[in-house]
Amino acid sequence: MKSLPGDWSGAVVFAAGTPWDGQRLPDQHIAERLSARVPVLYVDPPEWRGRPWSSAAGRLDLVRPGLARLTPYGVPGIERPLLHTINDRLVRRAIRQALAVLHARARVLVLCSCHELMGSADEELSVFYGTDDFVAGTSLARIPVNRLRRQEARHLGNADHIVAVSPELTDGWRARGFDVTLIANGVDDQLFAGTDAACLPGDVLLAGPIVGFVGFLSNRIDLGLLETIAARGRSLLLVGPRQLSFEIDRIARLLDFPNVAWVGPKAFEELPSYLRVMDVGITPYTDTAFNRASFPLKTLEYLAAGRGAVATDLPSTRWLDSDLVRIATGREGFADAVDAALAEPRTDELVRARRELAHRNSWDARADEFAQLLGLPERTTSSRDRLRG
Repeated sequence: MKSLPGDWSGAVVFAAGTPWDGQRLPDQHIAERLSARVPVLYVDPPEWRGRPWSSAAGRLDLVRPGLARLTPYGVPGIERPLLHTINDRLVRRAIRQALAVLHARARVLVLCSCHELMGSADEELSVFYGTDDFVAGTSLARIPVNRLRRQEARHLGNADHIVAVSPELTDGWRARGFDVTLIANGVDDQLFAGTDAACLPGDVLLAGPIVGFVGFLSNRIDLGLLETIAARGRSLLLVGPRQLSFEIDRIARLLDFPNVAWVGPKAFEELPSYLRVMDVGITPYTDTAFNRASFPLKTLEYLAAGRGAVATDLPSTRWLDSDLVRIATGREGFADAVDAALAEPRTDELVRARRELAHRNSWDARADEFAQLLGLPERTTSSRDRLRG
């Protein structure tokens, strides 16, 4: 590893659950905004590069002043028995090596998974950040549930602070006797405020009005809701990656509809272009323990773009406590709610109300809550400009 310019003392080490250049999730959003206050070392999940036990523990890159990215080298099969232990040791070694190269002592370590990384930075404070219900997600990730339960319980008991992104997850951990702070997911309201001026996408030929879904087409999604919307003749635009093992035949039939288009995954910065052509955005999640403990980002993104929003009945949607999001269940009920949202004129007043709700729930506001919990300094004008630059 090579040293990076800047003063990295008092750094926040963000042991993330997703790579920096992966799908934009709470890990990246919060880490980026905390870097407006203090130096942040963002730690990717381990990457297989061959001979991870050699002297080079990982790769260290500068994302922008005050924000560094560490990509530890590991072995394939990060969650497989025994290999997860080896990978945890390799990541711990990479964190220690990176901090030594940066001549930094960590103020805080934020752990966004159940991996055994607490204490690896000799941090003054540790935070267990529940970005999802990790245990309920074992069915999706095929991780041994008993192992994850033990790891979760250990982190809940050892962390100085526990943060959860949803009311359901917060209540569940509090019921077990833990002191939990709810810091809900947010939205990049400034990015989506430019939706109506964004470039029109060249790969969308659907006739308006358009119902849109932005996200991962996976078994978390109620495909029946999409099928019913399409069967009613509504133009349906799907934006995002696809789980190839998810309902292959049903997805193929859905995409055969002439009024349905799937444009595949897009960079986060491109999403305003696709939201520009949408009239209503949908969050069609199935009713599972994992989904109930989640806080979908897409609902707030639709609102920040000034679009109507229809979602299935999740505690996080109820927590927003706003009639600007239509909540519906069942195939026909959900499609009816979409039809009602499409029929509602998009007035300047309504767009303003949607964007104001999104602004109150912005990632900047969530980072302020995080910083207050950890006693971090206020943002400065120059640091705000740096993030937007």
